[in-house]
Amino acid sequence: MSVRHLDRMFEPRSVAVIGASERPGRIGTTVLANMAGSGFAGALWPVNPKYDELLGIACYARVAALPKTPGGGPDLAVICTPPDTVPGLIHELGARGTRAVIVLTPLPAGVRQAMLKAARPHVLRILGPGGIGLVAPAAGLNASVAHVGAKAGRIAFVSQSGMLMTAVLDWARQQNIGFSRVVSLGEAVDIDVGDLLDFLAGDADTGAIVVHIESVGNARKFMSAARIAARGKPVVVLKSGREGDDRVYDAAIRRAGMLRVHSSADLFDAVETVARARPLAGERLGVICNGTSLGLLATDALDRIGARLAGLSPETVRALRPHVPDGAVPANPLDIGVRADTARHVAALAGMLAEPQVDALLLVHAPTSSAGSTEVAQALAPLIREARRSVLSCWLGGAGVAEARAIFAAANLPTYDTPEKAVRAFGQIVQYQRNQALLIEVPAQSGTPDVPQAQAAREAARALVAEARAAGQDRESDVWGNSVRP
Repeated sequence: MSVRHLDRMFEPRSVAVIGASERPGRIGTTVLANMAGSGFAGALWPVNPKYDELLGIACYARVAALPKTPGGGPDLAVICTPPDTVPGLIHELGARGTRAVIVLTPLPAGVRQAMLKAARPHVLRILGPGGIGLVAPAAGLNASVAHVGAKAGRIAFVSQSGMLMTAVLDWARQQNIGFSRVVSLGEAVDIDVGDLLDFLAGDADTGAIVVHIESVGNARKFMSAARIAARGKPVVVLKSGREGDDRVYDAAIRRAGMLRVHSSADLFDAVETVARARPLAGERLGVICNGTSLGLLATDALDRIGARLAGLSPETVRALRPHVPDGAVPANPLDIGVRADTARHVAALAGMLAEPQVDALLLVHAPTSSAGSTEVAQALAPLIREARRSVLSCWLGGAGVAEARAIFAAANLPTYDTPEKAVRAFGQIVQYQRNQALLIEVPAQSGTPDVPQAQAAREAARALVAEARAAGQDRESDVWGNSVRP
């Protein structure tokens, strides 16, 4: 696998937008506007012979007219011109010294091959063709046609679907979640998921990786990069489509130490979880709720995923007795009653966090007249921030709990719309930590091998390789061959 020149793509000092325009609806218009508005501190060079300037920025007639850089050409070029112009532009950029290009124009197969041929002598890396582009907020880089940008954060998102990328960006802005890198792969004829996993594994700005894939081309490359990445940071995978045996993907993803989710809704929740939840000390969940039915919803959801409630010691029961309705006996879920005020919420939280058997805690709150949700959230957020255990929350309702959710989001605390979503998030953390245990298992040096496990691994590998070959990816190396490996 190769990460060569990917630093030029993610942290360029100069960017050329080839095919920049001011005409509404043009790719070049959107890309230039996004770049100009993203706070990029480097040189931004529109290229189009029809204009002298665009958005108040000097415009160049052709690539040959661009200013010289220490490397000769721009660090990154974004091509938004018609398909037949792309191979020639790639050759010209490569000859100038450019080593990273985003091709946003969709290309027919013949033009794709001509583009790769033009790039090969210069070891020029290509993202695309097609797709949405990429966003790297900390670098002020929005080389995309996305309708929104992103705030800086610690999550990297890589997607084979451009539309899913824009949906995630839109959702994350509302949730106040930031990203280190956001990448739409397009056709991925050069830079692929394996390359990006390899790069992100060593990226100091990235703390967690979320990946959407529809198919895997180079299976060996993908699995090798995935295992390396998952050893150092959480990796969440949404696999869509039903190419190949889905059980093979499940086994491979699990064995690589990654977490698989199965829907876009689960993906959004997984992003929330990896961004904000803490690791679990174990798999026993405590639940606090201000109503019996809320606790039952959480318990039913736990049953469906095979998770379990934590027990409560006699000491905890005695400590919590003053904070439950008269005549009630503290239990898990802990129902503090519909009349629970803010003080009772605070006491319940402290009591449950003091219970050694509680590995993680879920707060489920519905608005009442006894305690405003906003007041409760303001009181609990700083306490949860200081807690040593993971605390998930569900503010159940609409406008009445919107401010409470915003308070928790601003405090970087995980919050979900429903008890079921919160419990699924807990289950995702549990499954991820189990998969991590599989990843770090050391094979026995002697004795009888685990035959069923070995056979399953062989079947998974064969199926992934067969799928890759069927897709025309039958080489061990990437599209450049071994000559460009670092």
